Amino acid sequence: MPDDPHQHWSCSSPASHFHVRNWAAALLVLGFLYPGLSSPHPGAQSSLLPGPQPADVPAQWKQWIGEYGADGDLHSVFEREGKLWLSIKDKGLWQIEQKSPGQFSVVHPASSGLDDLSIGRGSTGILYLGISDVRFRFRTFDTDDPLSPKIATQSRIDELRRAALALRPPNEKGSFRTPDLVELAPLAPSIHLDIRYATAHDFLGTAVYTEARAFLQRPAAQALLRVQQKLKPLGYGLLIFDAYRPWYVTKIFWDATPPEGKIFVADPAQGSRHNRGCAVDLTLYDLATGKPIDMPGTYDEMSPRSFPDYTGGTSLQRWHRDLLRGAMESDGFAVYDSEWWHFDYQDWREYPILNAPFEMLDSGHGLTPVH
Repeated sequence: MPDDPHQHWSCSSPASHFHVRNWAAALLVLGFLYPGLSSPHPGAQSSLLPGPQPADVPAQWKQWIGEYGADGDLHSVFEREGKLWLSIKDKGLWQIEQKSPGQFSVVHPASSGLDDLSIGRGSTGILYLGISDVRFRFRTFDTDDPLSPKIATQSRIDELRRAALALRPPNEKGSFRTPDLVELAPLAPSIHLDIRYATAHDFLGTAVYTEARAFLQRPAAQALLRVQQKLKPLGYGLLIFDAYRPWYVTKIFWDATPPEGKIFVADPAQGSRHNRGCAVDLTLYDLATGKPIDMPGTYDEMSPRSFPDYTGGTSLQRWHRDLLRGAMESDGFAVYDSEWWHFDYQDWREYPILNAPFEMLDSGHGLTPVH
């Protein structure tokens, strides 16, 4: 098979007969397409809130809160109800407080057996948690962390791309809706993009997409716009990391990811909900400042902090994470059980696996079939 991705898109496939529309032009008939986009009932937005918004933690605490240790043996410092807590793997949970610079103590030490606690920086400047005479290094998990290992080089990704483009998605039986992908950026000015896979700021450490664009099937895009409308009066916008993903990219992710990380990537033999144009990775940002909202974990990190029920971090981080989840679930999306940022639209089973590269998705002039 040739390497040109345009030549790998079979027009005979039922998945190939879909359309991508220029949404900017369609705004003239927005009322017809989105009859439910009028302002919600005044109390509708407040019903999304996961309880009263908690206060942020003291600035000094933010440097201490997080995970310490190695994979499989992580200890956590977190905030709950305005108090600082320490969770030690297999040994329990204790409230802690600072008693002097770098030194901490258990608030109720009688049964803890913890006589010597410290949080500080070693000679290399790396933060550590000291329990007795053992030190555990602070883990950031951030893909921008210079200490974070990169999974793949650009040459490796190029090699995997050539191999993936020479393959076809799994053959599916049954009937599916005709795909109708809509580009998200023109939907509303308050929907922002940060397409990580078009940059080296992703879990691979190397760009995979050639264009920073995002698409969803029309019903999912309509639902996403309604979510944005609900969040806007609360002061939040949606920041999109990823949406429709060609199947060949899922194949690249699978082949590049080590075994211990495959829980966070889709098996190409089954296809992904992203491949069907019915999954979106996203977070909140502050409409007033344009800055992303701080969540318990960062996008695409392979750690316990990615779970939507992770109990670490701060109360405010968890509150924002739960606000995002509640807003998305209010319009037909469901959170993925391993990633707080990943949401699947309710109709995903009704669409086929797609493999069209972004370069083939025309968003120029109205209704244009893609061949």
